Amino acid sequence: MRLKLGWLLLLGCATNVGAAGHLVVEQAWIRAAPPDAPMLAGYATLKNDGDAPVVVTGASSADFGDVSLHESFSENGVERMRQLGNVSIAPGASVVFTPGGKHFMLMDAKRALKSGDWVKIHISTKSGTGADADFVVRDFIETSE
Repeated sequence: MRLKLGWLLLLGCATNVGAAGHLVVEQAWIRAAPPDAPMLAGYATLKNDGDAPVVVTGASSADFGDVSLHESFSENGVERMRQLGNVSIAPGASVVFTPGGKHFMLMDAKRALKSGDWVKIHISTKSGTGADADFVVRDFIETSE
């Protein structure tokens, strides 16, 4: 009986250890702006294709002095913006960063960026695994998504 109980406990621990979130970054892009723009905005879909929650804690890029997570919102008819804290993504769920909503605030560009350029952004997670994503710089294109 002790042997069976020991194996069951061991299997239970192994199952819990194997549960992990996995961040996938899709459709990543940065809105093109004039070369002297003080900030740019990046957008993407962050998807968790793992079996445990993923908590996004921030972002960074060698191409920018600062990258932070922000959200645009309307309050009493006035458009405002605020910095986001951690963003939790449930297993199988996605969070969309899109114009007029959540976005990556990109400050202090280290080089001039034009349409067609690529920028690598690292998205940090609480687990420490994070994800690197290539963002393409492009003009804003209105979609029906």
